[in-house]
Amino acid sequence: MPAGGFELFRDDWGIPHLRAADPLALARAQGHATALDRAWQLETERHRMLGTSASHLGAEAVDWDRFVRRARIADTARRCFDRLAPETAAWVTAYVDGVNDGLGEGAAHATEFAAVGLAPGRWEPWTPLGVWLSTHILFAGFPTKLWREEVARRLGDDRMTLFATDGPGTAGSNGWLLTGARTATGAPLIAGDPHRFIEDPGVYQQIRLACPEFDVVGLAVPGVPGIAHFGHTGHVAWAITNAMADYQDLYRERLRRTGDGGVEALGPDGWYRAHVHTETIEVAGADPERVEVIETDRGPVIIGDVAEDGAAGVAGSEAADAAPAAEGTLISLRYPPRVTGELGFDVLPALLRARTVADVDTALDRWVEPVNVVLAADTAGDTLHRVAGHVPVRPYANRLRVVPAEDPAYAWREGETVPLPRTAVDGSDGLDGSDSSDGPAGIAVMANERGLAAPLGVEFAPPHRAHRIRELLGAGTGWTPDAQAAVHTDTLLASSRRLLSLLAWAPGLGPAAERLRDRLLRWDRHMDADSTDATLYARLRTDVVHRLAAHPALKGVTGADDPWHSPAYPALFRPWLAAVPRIGYALESLLTVGLLPYEDRLALVAASAEAVAAAADETPPAPWGELHRLSPWQALPDLAPDSSDAQAIRPGVAGDHDCVLSTSSVPGVTDLFARGPAARYVWDLARREDSRWAVPFGASGVPGSAHHRDQTPLWVRGALAPVVTDWSLLHRTKPHRTSHHRTEENPAMTAPTEPAASATPALRPAAHEQKVEGFGTVRLVPVDPAADAELLHGWVTEERARFWGMADHTREQVREIYEFVDSLPTHHAYLALRDGVPAALFQTYEPDADPVGECYDVQPGDFGIHLLIAAAEGEGAVKGYTDALLTAFIAYVFSDPAHLRVVVEPDARNEKALARMVRVGFELGPEIEKPEKTARLAFLTRAALGLA
Repeated sequence: MPAGGFELFRDDWGIPHLRAADPLALARAQGHATALDRAWQLETERHRMLGTSASHLGAEAVDWDRFVRRARIADTARRCFDRLAPETAAWVTAYVDGVNDGLGEGAAHATEFAAVGLAPGRWEPWTPLGVWLSTHILFAGFPTKLWREEVARRLGDDRMTLFATDGPGTAGSNGWLLTGARTATGAPLIAGDPHRFIEDPGVYQQIRLACPEFDVVGLAVPGVPGIAHFGHTGHVAWAITNAMADYQDLYRERLRRTGDGGVEALGPDGWYRAHVHTETIEVAGADPERVEVIETDRGPVIIGDVAEDGAAGVAGSEAADAAPAAEGTLISLRYPPRVTGELGFDVLPALLRARTVADVDTALDRWVEPVNVVLAADTAGDTLHRVAGHVPVRPYANRLRVVPAEDPAYAWREGETVPLPRTAVDGSDGLDGSDSSDGPAGIAVMANERGLAAPLGVEFAPPHRAHRIRELLGAGTGWTPDAQAAVHTDTLLASSRRLLSLLAWAPGLGPAAERLRDRLLRWDRHMDADSTDATLYARLRTDVVHRLAAHPALKGVTGADDPWHSPAYPALFRPWLAAVPRIGYALESLLTVGLLPYEDRLALVAASAEAVAAAADETPPAPWGELHRLSPWQALPDLAPDSSDAQAIRPGVAGDHDCVLSTSSVPGVTDLFARGPAARYVWDLARREDSRWAVPFGASGVPGSAHHRDQTPLWVRGALAPVVTDWSLLHRTKPHRTSHHRTEENPAMTAPTEPAASATPALRPAAHEQKVEGFGTVRLVPVDPAADAELLHGWVTEERARFWGMADHTREQVREIYEFVDSLPTHHAYLALRDGVPAALFQTYEPDADPVGECYDVQPGDFGIHLLIAAAEGEGAVKGYTDALLTAFIAYVFSDPAHLRVVVEPDARNEKALARMVRVGFELGPEIEKPEKTARLAFLTRAALGLA
């Protein structure tokens, strides 16, 4: 390995495995490989952190740009970088060097840059900290305090937490740990799935980082070095969920202009001068926008503007000059990294070096943001269940709502943090001697419920996911990694019980509504993709949500009074302020106590049942999976939204927001879902190579790459890919240097150079690559007779391939035939890959060097081909499948100007093939006799295609 260089390997899924001589070289390698695979994503995150997205994405990005500038995300990242330990700063800088080294090359393969006219920029040493901070700044859901403030003002203080539940602004996860007493191997297992807004490319990057000091696999965040959330060092593994802690505060500020254009803020000791400066947001296709950045002693002002006369207005609202909905619209945000200059990045290299649970525990003592619940286990059987992060000490009221900035009672207690809870797993001796958590022995679960982290927050996820996971795991022992899929994909919707209970007792139902009731009461309450009962339940739930929203009891926050309409807050915060989603997420509790009398709840559900039953008679319910489709976030939506690639990222999936399979739609708003499992993982502490993982899309963020979407089928059905740890089973690319120059090779997804690389078709260099509109990317790669023998034998021995003449051949005979073809300079065999998946066998030959040349008058420029199209299954079976492949094959042949005419000679009895040839422009020739068949010649000229 060259000095300062690294080795890049990839597994069959294109996942990067990196090996370097030391941690700094490895950090450079991680940055470089991420730039190759995720260039567009990296630059998207850099621009989001800087508040410059609108410069190329246009006016839709202005609200976000304004927020991150006013919140001073970039400046906070600089502060936090300056406080890093020197060795950590050098490590982060090495990662950035790798990003800068590979970004130009990666961007050359990412079509999005050209689509928006953007050139990749330069990363600064502090940029990864800014990416982390901008990614997680809304994680704790501080805008929910705006919602509670509006509820209190409109409905009364006693109703402030009426809608408390897992709301639209929070991110949750499932995670569980099985001690050795529960597993087949006697060693612990850790598994789970982080639930986040699903982005394309994905927010998690499967990766392996290896050097003499450590060898770690895990899920990294593109743009951030190391592996923060989910990792396995071979000795110890860890995973996290959102603790749902509250650690960010909103202060209502009183500000005024000074004669010199400055700004003063009112604090506990009177008026004082606040920081103020102005920045300009460039907007593609529109005039630039100026934003005034103000920071008080509490923090940056993120809501409201100070007018020249001292009045408050709201930037980013359609009616900034309208009367504010709430008194005082100048609100500042106080968040720990801005206050302390610490983000917790010193933890990241320590996690890579961890060998025991104690090492992980010690490292996490320095963690800051976000606040997480952590599970960890090591090969010795030791376990950890704790909270990690920074929660300031301040009054409980700060957690609930916006508090006055000038009142010293609401100040943070300087230098003090809330003690973080921990508990022992399985009742064994904990690190602090605390009792074990509730539930079956040998199991620890974290699912954002009001459990271990209860003292730290206000709103938590309902307990259903946590209870269901414990129930499933507690039902047996002998658990294996593969068996975790049954937990990952469980679709029981326990939160449906309350609505169905009211339905059971709903009075005065008509015949159709009675049939609906009987059907739903017989339903197993699983939100399965093929279930029409699940769709009926979703219809009923939606109707109930809308009837609640129209009920007089909620009039102050619904309809025209919905805080979503309020001009007091920037449009960015509307998802937290909309009443209907709040009602949908809180439906279970709203139907239980407090809001409506029991008789009114029964009447409301009865009315919904009548309406849904009548609609069902006219429009029978489709399977849930046809409606419940993924709607991922993309910085640049698909340029061809109807293309196969665009549709591939919108699969129909089982589950719902309170299922373990938490594919979270918005009840009452849409059955589509944008939040769900952003990854799945299983960490095996007995044999790391038995670990499993998957992401929603693929390892590559490069459109058209073989690994751009190849994990989607796995993710949809809940399957997992193996974690490969044997270097001999990986596909090696050429060594790379990252010290002072760009690499000459592009190892992004193809072009392996070692013999082992040919084992995987998608990793072979392509003889031809073509994107066929509405179909996908077709790549022609050379057949490897040994590696492809099993695949080819399966194809040529199918009944549908009887005209190929190999129906009775053994696998070895097929291999020998293609070894012979491979030895001929005049004959070539290719696998045709559609989006990385083998779709056809394509062979070419020179007719005057083939027996067919003895059967007709060969013309100069003739070029022969053979085609065997594999059967398309499932979503791959699109209309025009064969014609799309033929388009690519013919384009390849005629890309050589020496080829003037394509020659084919299918079996004369194969009427379907002959008709297809005529359809695409071939002219039929005479029948010829060959030893193995009577064939019919057909010819396609350049002139027939208008290429002459």
